[in-house]
Amino acid sequence: MKKRFAFSAFALAGLLAACGSTDDGGSTNGSGGSESSEELTLLEQIQEEGVIKVGTEGTYAPFTFHDESDTLTGYDVEVMNEVAERMGVEVEYMETQWDSMFEGLNSERFDVIANQVGIREDRLAEYDFSIPYTLSSAVVVVPEENSAVSSFEDLEGLQSAQSLTSNYADIATEYGAELVQVEGLAQAIELIKTGRAEVTVNDKLAILDFQKQQPDAGIKIAAEEGDVAESAFMFRKGNEELVEEFNKHLEEMQEDGTLTEISEKWFGEDVSQ
Repeated sequence: MKKRFAFSAFALAGLLAACGSTDDGGSTNGSGGSESSEELTLLEQIQEEGVIKVGTEGTYAPFTFHDESDTLTGYDVEVMNEVAERMGVEVEYMETQWDSMFEGLNSERFDVIANQVGIREDRLAEYDFSIPYTLSSAVVVVPEENSAVSSFEDLEGLQSAQSLTSNYADIATEYGAELVQVEGLAQAIELIKTGRAEVTVNDKLAILDFQKQQPDAGIKIAAEEGDVAESAFMFRKGNEELVEEFNKHLEEMQEDGTLTEISEKWFGEDVSQ
């Protein structure tokens, strides 16, 4: 399991270095449409326009969600904003459902996705990733009165509420669960509370935050994976310069403590390394 979901920064750096840049520099880029922009890399287009387009859900607390004043915020949003500030560009968030984000990146509506995207070998075949900025583990969530589920093996034959293309849907499937499609964590919790699904597999940090925000939600963590999953910014292939730019700023944020500060603000501990 660890080999499947964890991916070391060292190995990732090697893969990114192997990706190489495009010869024409413009065919895979999403920003701009002028003839001159076709000569530019995506990073150069972003720098020229002064805006980076970011795909995110906006409904996945505490990573990307709207606060009481309807302002988009969260851990991923703050990390993304800090990277953009160090790049000297503005951020334009484009909110969409999880299952639509990959299509949005493929169709060049976004330049990057900031939404706790797990680094997986199958995704590395199609996309590039930055170095990780979150380490967490998967958990099984059930109604608090449920005493029948205490391990991932107990998922066999149960209905699990999941976003279909998420890491956690894959985990639920691997353990034999039947998937019930949802648009996000809040809907998954609602389904298991109302009996329309029996469990959900999700990110431990997201569940802990949900319980903190809604202590009377009536759910509990029934099981936790021992292996750690890494999440990072995800890019279309062929934009190596942009990936390297992100990595440079993320490394700076690790060294000067900014990433730790953002992490502790949202989780009370450093989940970035």
